[in-house]
Amino acid sequence: MTGWIGIALGDITGIGLEVTLKALAREVETDNSRYLLIGDDGHARRCNEQPGLRLPLEPFRGYNAPGRIFVHRPSPEPLPEILTPGSAVAARAAVEWLTEGGQRCLLGDLDALVTAPVNKEAIIRAGEKSFVGQTEGEDDRHRWLRVALATTHVPLRLVAETLSLQKIELTIELAARACGDLGLPRARVAVCGLNPHAGEGGQLGTEEQSIILPAVTAARNRGLDVVGPIAADTLFYHAYRGDYDAVVAMYHDQGLAPLKMIGFETGVNWTLGLPFVRTSPDHGTAYDIAGQNKASPSSMRAAIRLAKKLAPA
Repeated sequence: MTGWIGIALGDITGIGLEVTLKALAREVETDNSRYLLIGDDGHARRCNEQPGLRLPLEPFRGYNAPGRIFVHRPSPEPLPEILTPGSAVAARAAVEWLTEGGQRCLLGDLDALVTAPVNKEAIIRAGEKSFVGQTEGEDDRHRWLRVALATTHVPLRLVAETLSLQKIELTIELAARACGDLGLPRARVAVCGLNPHAGEGGQLGTEEQSIILPAVTAARNRGLDVVGPIAADTLFYHAYRGDYDAVVAMYHDQGLAPLKMIGFETGVNWTLGLPFVRTSPDHGTAYDIAGQNKASPSSMRAAIRLAKKLAPA
């Protein structure tokens, strides 16, 4: 593919910039895509001095300029060279870069957007509101799990009241559509129950009967290949062996704990329902190893590859 992939560099005090450059050092050899890094150019140049990098970074002067990897700083003022991990300055910049990338995608200038990790706590502390996603990962035997979340970053005690028939049905629809976008031969979706043993017929909770099953039935009546609710402790085993193409989980850890167990370094988050392609690595900012040249680029590279696969031809 030849096209433009935008990469918002995320929280600059974390490992996002490092894993981005490491991933691009390998990825630019595989095709002719061009990359627009949206972030602070000074930090990018300094990080690029690490051994094994020294990529040909160019200042962005337009989409017709020669080159492969460009850096664009949206704000007139550069970021301070020294920033504490999770600083408000870095958090606000990360949101600004993400917004810039999204706007360029909406204008059609970029074919897809990859976003480096941000820290949601830092963003909230900085006064910004944090922003349904599907996450997928594969193990070393190329077995996949694909998980869509009906709720995302919600305290566990609030999950039941946050769920709704409409929200679950929409997540099922997006998960099925995502299977088609990935070119899978089928889109068989399995839906988790919320309670242990999927509620035991109402003995351990009624959400399965009152909310989840009606959503599954509504989706099935629209022609979608969907089953559930199924007890999560058995569903993931069957999904992992290939019985289902995607799983709809009711809350964050129900879906992402099993996925990260099998594909921690290759997990990719893909935000569904947007008018453009947006992916990100499925790990955080890792402040504890930032700046030490220790971070693995595997998940970021997987995110870039998925973005290129999903980008319009």
